[in-house]
Amino acid sequence: MAAWSERLAGVRGVLLDISGVLHDSGEGGGVPIPGSVEALARLKRSQLKVRFCTNESQKSRGDLVGLLRHMGFDISEGEVTAPAPATCLILKERGLRPHLLIHDGIRSEFAQIDTSNPNCVVIADAGESFSYQNMNKAFQVLMELDNPVLISLGKGRYYKETSGLMLDVGAYTKALEYACGIKAEVVGKPAPGYFQSALQEMGVESHEAQ
Repeated sequence: MAAWSERLAGVRGVLLDISGVLHDSGEGGGVPIPGSVEALARLKRSQLKVRFCTNESQKSRGDLVGLLRHMGFDISEGEVTAPAPATCLILKERGLRPHLLIHDGIRSEFAQIDTSNPNCVVIADAGESFSYQNMNKAFQVLMELDNPVLISLGKGRYYKETSGLMLDVGAYTKALEYACGIKAEVVGKPAPGYFQSALQEMGVESHEAQ
């Protein structure tokens, strides 16, 4: 107990991932990791602030929270930092009009974004939409721009589902980077700014979080 007390000294908040920490995704929405529902409940009963920082880019934030609540997790949409809403803020601030290479599950997140005459590409974990035709279209959009901007919702190599390991968006982002000779801007983990935005939403400093 003393060791835990020392470790938590000065800690005011906890950042949690979702996939692989709270649940394993998969068919039917996936399954909770044993003990995770109870562990989160204990955290929520403590004095610590809790925020969820995810790279989920196949489900809207609302759908993800609904799924987790159905599994028994005490979680609200306002507690989740997700890459799609964060990307929309960046697009609006910079006047960017994206060509979207994304999963249909998050297309609603971009409903208020102007996608006419694209001047950037946004890529996410598009799943089955990662066809040659769709990748090539994103490549063509970038190559036609004087100052190509590629925004990637995360840069993971792979992730785990109940059926096994799945190729993630990072591999496809790397392909476009290589083909176009550019560097993607990452909105999501492991970008430091993404974690910082989550901490700001919690109202804690980095040295006060675990």
